[in-house]
Amino acid sequence: MPIYLDYNATTPVDKRVLEVMLPYFTENFGNASSRTHSFGWLAEDAVKIARQQVAELINCLEQEIVFTSGSTEAINFAIKGIWENYQFKGKHIVTVKTEHKAVLDCCAFLEKRGAKITYLSVDREGLIDLDELKSALSSETILVAVMYANNETGVIQPIKKIADLVHANNSILLCDATQAVGKITIDVEEEHIDLMCVSAHKMYGPKGVGALYVRRKGPRVSLFPQMHGGGHERGLRSGTLNVTGIVGLGKACELAKEEMWEDAIRVSKLRTKLEQLLCETENVFINGSTKHRLFNTTNITFQGIRSESLINKIPNIAVALGSACTSALAQPSHVLKAMGLNDDDSFSSIRFSLGKYTTEAEINEAISLFRKLLMELKN
Repeated sequence: MPIYLDYNATTPVDKRVLEVMLPYFTENFGNASSRTHSFGWLAEDAVKIARQQVAELINCLEQEIVFTSGSTEAINFAIKGIWENYQFKGKHIVTVKTEHKAVLDCCAFLEKRGAKITYLSVDREGLIDLDELKSALSSETILVAVMYANNETGVIQPIKKIADLVHANNSILLCDATQAVGKITIDVEEEHIDLMCVSAHKMYGPKGVGALYVRRKGPRVSLFPQMHGGGHERGLRSGTLNVTGIVGLGKACELAKEEMWEDAIRVSKLRTKLEQLLCETENVFINGSTKHRLFNTTNITFQGIRSESLINKIPNIAVALGSACTSALAQPSHVLKAMGLNDDDSFSSIRFSLGKYTTEAEINEAISLFRKLLMELKN
C-alpha cells in the first residue's frame, strides 16, 4: 500500500468536512448573493457560519475574513493590494529569501513596476535576524511579508517580535500562514498580524478555497481590489462565492480548533521516531531549527545521494523534494540554498510531512525501506 508523507503539499478531505459540503452541491445549491429566495438565503447563512468558524480559529472578527480561491490568490491580493493603495507613503517592501514563490514572484513583478524590495537572509536554522529586519525598515516601507512557518522545513519565525518591529515603523505585516493555520494556535490579535493567508486543503479541507484575514482596526488595513465585477466580499473580491468550498473550509477550521493539539502530540512522536532512526546513518542530517518548527515536518539531507534516486527506488512512499509548487523546476531548493546548503546537499534533501492519518505502521515501514536502501547505496 502507498504511504503518504507529503501532507504539506495537500491533505485528504476529512470525511466530516465532506459530509457538510455535499448538500451544497445538490439540494442547497443556491447562490449566496441571491437575496430574493430561500435558496440564496440558505447559501448566505452557510457562508456566514463558515466565516465565523474561520474567524474563531485565528481570533478575529468575521468581517475581517475575505474568501479567496486559496493562499496564492490571497498573497497576490495582499501584496498587490497594499502596493496600489499605499504608494503615497512609499514603495519599499521587505520580505525573506525563503518565502513561498507566490510571495517572491509577486515581489519580482512589483520590482519591474518601481517597487524597492529588500530580501532578508536567514541563518542555517532558517530564522531571520531581527537586527537585519530593523535595519531594513525605513519611512518608505509599506509592507513586510514574513512566512509564519516554512513549507519546506517547517521552521517557525518569531512573528510577535517581528510584528513589534514592523508596527514601531508604522508598516503593515503580512504572514503567509498557509502551513501553520490548523496545525498550531495562531492568534492574530495577540501576535498583531495585519494580513494573513489561510488555505483549506492544507488542513483537511477542499482544494480551491481559502481566505485572507484583513485587519480592520489598529491599524485599519486598506487593500485595492484585484478582482472587479459584482462587489462581492464587501467590494474586495468580486465573483460568485464558492459556497461548497467555503462550507468545507469552515468545517475544517472548526475541527482544527478542537483537535489540533491531540494531533500534534501523536504526530510529533512519529516525526521524532522517523528522524532519529534515519539520522543514525552517517552523513544524514536535519535542515533547519529543530526547536522552532511545525510538529509534522522534517527536511533531511542524505549527503552524497541524490534525493531523486532515493525517491525513484521507493515509489510507494510519497515524499517531496521541496515545495509542490516548484517541484517541476530542475533547480535546487531556494529555501535550502538561502540556509547555506550547497547545490549537492540541496539536491540530496527530502521533505517528509506527516498528518493526522499517518500511522506508526507506516512510519516503521518508511524507516525500514529508507534504511535498507541507504545501506545498499552505501555499499
